[in-house]
Amino acid sequence: MALRLPPFQQLPPPGPKAKLLEIPIAQLQPTQLCVGLAEVRSRQSDFSSESGQELRSYLGTKPVPLVRSKKGEVWMVDRHHRLRALFELQPEATAFGYVALQLDCSDRQQVLAELNTRGWLYLYDGRGLGPLDPAALPPQLSGLQDDPYRSLVWKLKKEKLIDPAPLIPFHEFRWGAWLRSRALPPFSSGQLDPALPAARAFARSRAASHLAGWKGPNP
Repeated sequence: MALRLPPFQQLPPPGPKAKLLEIPIAQLQPTQLCVGLAEVRSRQSDFSSESGQELRSYLGTKPVPLVRSKKGEVWMVDRHHRLRALFELQPEATAFGYVALQLDCSDRQQVLAELNTRGWLYLYDGRGLGPLDPAALPPQLSGLQDDPYRSLVWKLKKEKLIDPAPLIPFHEFRWGAWLRSRALPPFSSGQLDPALPAARAFARSRAASHLAGWKGPNP
């Protein structure tokens, strides 16, 4: 299974003098339809051990690339798992971001069309079905679906079986789409264990060598 994603324009990083904006997470509109809830829960566990100042300092080092419309509405083009985790814990929380793209249009449909042409939307749902119409994107992070395959890939990366590939759009979702084409036992984001032995073997196999981040079989 391959994701039929449009060509991707790389997100510009924040410049050395970029002004960071502090924005309520509730105002950030997502650019993908789903997350892996296993990663969300793991981040929540980490956040619960941090003080408010520690969390604020951490978020300042992970600014969110933002797209802003003419009337000031903002879409987040990354950091969905991190901020979904925080938003569930603290609905009033804020995050730091920088404007990666300022658009001259105000209409939501037109904004999403602009993002889609840049490859900055992930329009597959939690069952891997898509691409859906951009209008299916929820207005808030709380509306994102759970994709258990995205959770599974998060776990494989955490175990260092897959290397990061930050320049590849939706890298983890690409791996998830490929794993959907393999024979795995039933599992969920809350219970990954049944699928992990087979998923680990698939991730190491040469059949996965076309995917960015493939590390090959064990030496």
